[in-house]
Amino acid sequence: MTLLPHGRGGLVDDGRRLGRFAAIAAAAIMLAMVGLNENGMGPNGSSLSKFQKGTLGANEQGPLSDIHFDYNDYSVRAQDGEILKSNADWMGKNSVARVQIEGHCDNRGSEEYNIALGAKRAQAAKDYLETLGVTADRMSTISYGKELPVCTEDTDECWAQNRRDHFVVQQ
Repeated sequence: MTLLPHGRGGLVDDGRRLGRFAAIAAAAIMLAMVGLNENGMGPNGSSLSKFQKGTLGANEQGPLSDIHFDYNDYSVRAQDGEILKSNADWMGKNSVARVQIEGHCDNRGSEEYNIALGAKRAQAAKDYLETLGVTADRMSTISYGKELPVCTEDTDECWAQNRRDHFVVQQ
């Protein structure tokens, strides 16, 4: 591979390396689109699979409850601490279950900002569950940003519904 100087100190390769990178990036995107995470778990009740089936927003909660966040924030609220304690208790009784924590945002802000905020929200819930005794290897996180809203109206009530962490049980 021959690296060539380009622009303001950047380097460009002769095409072979970027071609391999593009193939790897495309494969990673495809895995994300089918709902697989880094542990190889499938979508099984994920927001993405519900969206694809047209059932996102339906009241099929599962054994774990969602938590919600204030606007532009990723701090776990006091009332949601009780929900996370209940989720941790369930996970303690179901020790083989693994959980994917999905971070979601309302539709305000850029895609990039909301992906980052959703990731921080999912990580905040994971960290909180760890303090309650759930081991990190039983949890994974993913951010959908603003891409999978449960409500599509531009109202405060709707936006509040979308600012959430959703917990998907994986067996």
